[in-house]
Amino acid sequence: MPAFVAAWMARDGAGLAALFTEDADFVNVVGIWWEDRAAIARAHAHALGSFFAETRLAPGRIKIRELGDVAVIHARMSLSGQRLPDGGVAGARTTILTFVLARRTDGWTCVSAQNTDVVPGAETQLAAGGTLTPQDYR
Repeated sequence: MPAFVAAWMARDGAGLAALFTEDADFVNVVGIWWEDRAAIARAHAHALGSFFAETRLAPGRIKIRELGDVAVIHARMSLSGQRLPDGGVAGARTTILTFVLARRTDGWTCVSAQNTDVVPGAETQLAAGGTLTPQDYR
């Protein structure tokens, strides 16, 4: 987790992608699915050089579950400083990044990751009229 945050803060898309296997998967917060290290590097290099260029990524709670030669990591992250399309600054948001790592002879490497936005006060998203709206059924 520290290496992911360090690569993010260095704005190093290739360095971030180097934490993943060649055939890794990464699903972002809107469901874009990158299916190899090169695609993960391209997407992050673009984002970290543009709308994420001035962001701060800060880890919060981290839970690691080792399952032999596999580990699942859930990491709550705070993101601030994202640029809006008009050049303004978006509000801070919280995400949960889920990583699946495999133990290799040279250490741990990520085979899959998914980023999920935390939507306070909601249990699900409701599709209505072509848009998604957070919904709480409680």
